[in-house]
Amino acid sequence: MRGRVEAVCVSGADLLPLPGKRPNRSGIDKRPVTGRVAVHPLGLDGDVQVNKKHHGGEGQAVYAYAQEDAEFWIAELGRELPPGRFGENLRTTGLDLRNAVLGERWQVGTTLLEVTAWRTPCANFARYWDVPDLVKRFAANGATGAYLRVLETGELGAGDAVEVVSRPDHGLTVETAFRIATFEKSRLPELLPALRHLPVKDQAKVAAKIEKRLAVHA
Repeated sequence: MRGRVEAVCVSGADLLPLPGKRPNRSGIDKRPVTGRVAVHPLGLDGDVQVNKKHHGGEGQAVYAYAQEDAEFWIAELGRELPPGRFGENLRTTGLDLRNAVLGERWQVGTTLLEVTAWRTPCANFARYWDVPDLVKRFAANGATGAYLRVLETGELGAGDAVEVVSRPDHGLTVETAFRIATFEKSRLPELLPALRHLPVKDQAKVAAKIEKRLAVHA
């Protein structure tokens, strides 16, 4: 499979203010940048993740969202959603991110990235778009985009090809895993084959939930 990077986006230093919230800044407001962008072990040069408990880290270093999925929201909301409006670092085309398999690896520019997880929508996302019921609607739609870890650092830029160079046999997709974790928790044991691909900070928590579910049915 082969896709393309339409835009590379980072938050920069001018963070979105969130009155009355702690932390009172968010890195969700990302903007396209030109030229080549360095990719470090924990993210893109110039990008900021404020709430490290829920964002960033080795398994959430890069976030990708597909233009094909953005088109649904453009039509649904009747507004333009240019690259960066989903809080994404990479706006892609030609890749079915709903059906990206956890653990599949992408060659992008001189970097090697690995799909790790779905994106869980949050209240800051709804506040950023000024759509009060966005969390519920985004979850129901199921096109969450994909989080990525950096296996090999390097650089990338808009126009780069995205080549899926390997894909695990377990077949567990980003959308399926999101729906299991969010709506169909009786199926949690199905996540076991992909557990090692999840962000390290989430692996023990998910493993405990799987173990508890298996014990119920033992």
